[in-house]
Amino acid sequence: MYKKTTRRNLILTTLAVTGGIIGGAAINNQTQTKVASVEIPTTSKMPEQILGKTGIKVPLLGLGGAGKTPVDKSRQEKEAIAIIETALSLGIKYFDTAASYGASESHLGKVLPAYRKNVFLVSKTARRDRDGAWQELERSLKRLNTDYLDSWQLHHVSFMETLDEIFGSQGAIKAMEEAKEQGIVKFAGITGHHEPDVIAEGLRRYPFDTALVSLNAADQHHPRPFASTVLPVAQQKNVGVIGMKIPAYGRLLKPGILNMQEAMGYVLSLPGVHCCIIATESVEMLQSNVRVAQEFQQLSQQDMGVIEQKTASVWQENTFFRGWT
Repeated sequence: MYKKTTRRNLILTTLAVTGGIIGGAAINNQTQTKVASVEIPTTSKMPEQILGKTGIKVPLLGLGGAGKTPVDKSRQEKEAIAIIETALSLGIKYFDTAASYGASESHLGKVLPAYRKNVFLVSKTARRDRDGAWQELERSLKRLNTDYLDSWQLHHVSFMETLDEIFGSQGAIKAMEEAKEQGIVKFAGITGHHEPDVIAEGLRRYPFDTALVSLNAADQHHPRPFASTVLPVAQQKNVGVIGMKIPAYGRLLKPGILNMQEAMGYVLSLPGVHCCIIATESVEMLQSNVRVAQEFQQLSQQDMGVIEQKTASVWQENTFFRGWT
């Protein structure tokens, strides 16, 4: 029989035994943890916004943990650690990963524990049932070398039938609620890149704290764009919105389309968007992206229209990910 107190104590004990960041003195049927915490050696600052109802202030740019980059590649640990350490030094505090992102969680778990109280750490589960979601959460915590997540998100929710499964009597939302009750998860989130109506309906059904959705200038031309469907609902419910697929895996940055200033500026200027995440292939690319975020200025409607027009003839090839489920 499952007991809510057992699961948290088991997580704490497992982290302690496996050499995690939990101090042994904290494991005496207590929920306190001894977490190392040092100041992030930041050399520069980015503009920040409060992430909706979470009340947490985050920089405009976060680090994406997937995208076939060193961060999610098991054979590129050295490069991954260099990217994560550079992200910290440049003022990035929002770190995005998922149970399915290769070595991403493990790489983050080698660097972030020392800065744990100063970062906003997010992972995801693609399991739709309570028990399966719990299993992925426990594995994520072990890999990340932490005893809690700032936000845990239901990953790539694509169909109305999936929502029904998640919100069923033994659906993943039960694991979400139990984890929040135990303090293992601070905030609940939902993500999607396939069908905006599904994400909007999810926000109506449950008081999610965050939503990670596809947003870019090309998606505006899609017959069912995310911005006009999801953002009004998110604003009404004060949901923290994180944009992803900003440059469409770099395809929007081809000559004659957009540059990163336009791609990132467009998304961050959409009403109700609080920050964005972008994966990076190198330290140099990360440094360039951070400079763009540092220099961000709210775009006018005229500027937004010009950027949208630049993607009007190429939107289909730049929204290819909308077909993923």
